[in-house]
Amino acid sequence: MNLRQLIPFFDTTAQDWAIEARLLRWMTFVWLFIGLAMVFSASYAIADAEHGDGLYYFKLQIAWILVGLVGFNLMVHTPIRFILGVADWGLLLILGMILVTLIPGIGIQVNGATRWLYIGPIPLQPSELIKPFLVLQSARIFAQWNRLTWVIRLIWLGIFALVVGGILIQPNLSTAALCGMILWLIALGGGLPYTQLGGTALAGLVVVTLSVSLRSYQLKRILSFLNPWSDPTGNGYQLIQSILAVGSGGWFGSGFGLSQQKLFYLPIQYTDFIFAVFAEEFGFVGCLLLLLMLVVYATLALKVVLKARYPVHRLVAIGIMVLLIGQSLLNIGVATGVLPTTGLPFPLLSYGGSSMISSLIAAGLLIRVARESSEAKVVSLDDRRQATASTNQRITRRAT
Repeated sequence: MNLRQLIPFFDTTAQDWAIEARLLRWMTFVWLFIGLAMVFSASYAIADAEHGDGLYYFKLQIAWILVGLVGFNLMVHTPIRFILGVADWGLLLILGMILVTLIPGIGIQVNGATRWLYIGPIPLQPSELIKPFLVLQSARIFAQWNRLTWVIRLIWLGIFALVVGGILIQPNLSTAALCGMILWLIALGGGLPYTQLGGTALAGLVVVTLSVSLRSYQLKRILSFLNPWSDPTGNGYQLIQSILAVGSGGWFGSGFGLSQQKLFYLPIQYTDFIFAVFAEEFGFVGCLLLLLMLVVYATLALKVVLKARYPVHRLVAIGIMVLLIGQSLLNIGVATGVLPTTGLPFPLLSYGGSSMISSLIAAGLLIRVARESSEAKVVSLDDRRQATASTNQRITRRAT
């Protein structure tokens, strides 16, 4: 591989890609640029107060983007069959990291959940990093479901359940639920029997109900979502401040950098609630344009799904579409009060290294599927000779 291909904007091979791949590539960069601008705006005040440097989070985000873009370009230029060949090892490695976070004294606790690990001085969130590998391996399994023995099926179903369960125990209900949705939708796209899908959906609903019942703070989140003003200084505070930010944006917003709610009113304003800051600064029109961008991205992803040559490619594209677009819509739903408060970041928009790397790898996978779905099939010289001879024989028979 040419090293220039690892640097965005210097990849000269992109001009030969299919139109869907080229459009997805540029839309990913636009999405990334919007996110970087919003991290700068949303984090400046709190970074200055906490670290004495308003650009603290902005500079870290640039560093994570550069790392993520290397992964992005590796995915874009690596054949899917090779990526799928190592997907199981990647999944098992990161699953091990998730389980390690549950060991007291090793996992780093933030806001009551042990979701983080330090690899040297670098903090990582394995539950974010595992998402693209979960898509790849589940697509690989469900694409050949009918050809697998029940032993292999049960082994991988057990591993997938361990992934979701490990994330749930951290606890991280929102990410566990998202991973479960991704698995279920990929299985649906793979054509698994409705009885099996229905049973799995019912089991997932039971697990979510038990989790909410056993953890009082999750139940309080749901109750505060229904009526946040019943506890405006407690569980409803976050949602109320987010709704105030969204509502105060008006038609055209207060202007870039001029949000008031980000000035120590809205918690975690540069991660989970960054959309609220965006809505306040760019208003209804800006939100409409952002949603239009997501619709176009989803439409291109759907075209990639429909044009995919192989079932496994189609399922990978479905999983990535759910991961990027579905998670974005969930984040918007939380910020606007349509859904209960969760800890899901906005892909490519929110601050966070693990989320950024995971999202860029996912986007690179989608573009790679788009490339392979539209590239001409390579035919050997012998095959061409045989095809030409067969055609000549048919023409001769018709002539006689």
